[in-house]
Amino acid sequence: MSSTNSNSGNSPERISEAELAVMEVLWANGTTSASDVCDAVCEQRGWSLPTVKTLLSRLVQKQAIAAKPDGRRYLYTAMIAREDYVGGESKRLVDRLFGGKAASLVAHLAETEALTEDDLKEIEALLKELKQ
Repeated sequence: MSSTNSNSGNSPERISEAELAVMEVLWANGTTSASDVCDAVCEQRGWSLPTVKTLLSRLVQKQAIAAKPDGRRYLYTAMIAREDYVGGESKRLVDRLFGGKAASLVAHLAETEALTEDDLKEIEALLKELKQ
């Protein structure tokens, strides 16, 4: 069932952690150049401009971003919304690890004491809002 080349609807192939760092820059800044992406992530990740260009190229191949020529450089734009990506990844996590039951995820987090008092209050408020 897991096919790396299938592209159903707006969901591209899986995005790696490194590619996600690039996507975060594009989501935050909109259309941007490879050097601007590098300015945002290279120092903290120990990357070079060629590394960023490789990641951008992979994301273009996965149809997660679009590249448009701009003189001697390319400008890159995200083709999927961050909310759509997060939603898909969240569903995939719940499906894979918790049999598709979000309540099992929350129970697991509670049992492992991964939820703070503030987290629990936010979850309660969200549930109240959803019930209305």
